[in-house]
Amino acid sequence: MSTTLTPEILLSAYAGGVFPMAEHRGDTTLFWVDPRQRGILPLDGFHLSRSLRKTLRSGRFRITFDVDFDGVVDGCADRDETWINATLATLYSQLHRARVAHSVEVWDGDTLAGGVFGITLGGAFFGESMFSGRRDASKVALAYLVDRLNMGGFALFDTQFITPHLRSLGGVEVPRACYRQMLDAALPLPADFDRQGPVPDPYSLLQRNAQTS
Repeated sequence: MSTTLTPEILLSAYAGGVFPMAEHRGDTTLFWVDPRQRGILPLDGFHLSRSLRKTLRSGRFRITFDVDFDGVVDGCADRDETWINATLATLYSQLHRARVAHSVEVWDGDTLAGGVFGITLGGAFFGESMFSGRRDASKVALAYLVDRLNMGGFALFDTQFITPHLRSLGGVEVPRACYRQMLDAALPLPADFDRQGPVPDPYSLLQRNAQTS
């Protein structure tokens, strides 16, 4: 990718169905990705297992939104193999300051134990990455994220690819053409990540999930 990547170019690419990646954290170059099979997490199909429900009820973790965005990005990139290089981390931070990129933080005391972050355009949420430093922390982050997207009027949760972890939570793959149709339908929607307001208590989240399951 020879063109200097800006936040505007990045958002235009997402609106067109493609996204950038690096080969590894120290790589200074990026390449565009347009998977034939696209991962999505249906917002009406998130699977809350019995053990995850128990974790949510326990109150073990404290949840925040957009409190430590850069910390979540760093946590996602802090692994042996990552596609998040310095250029992407900087762009994500710029988009966060513009209120376009958002994060969910999961805290164990004062320690950032897990989280997830992504980018919003209309009614589409483009999930970038998540990490977990404690058991179930990333699953808890996704549960709160899905609830927030539903309450905010979003229609599409793009996960780019599907992992066994995402599949266990309800993630599926759809063909590229189907994804583009879903994206085109979601982009014009007036969704709002902040519409829900404060972090909901876990019992409200579980009740809403039961109603939509």
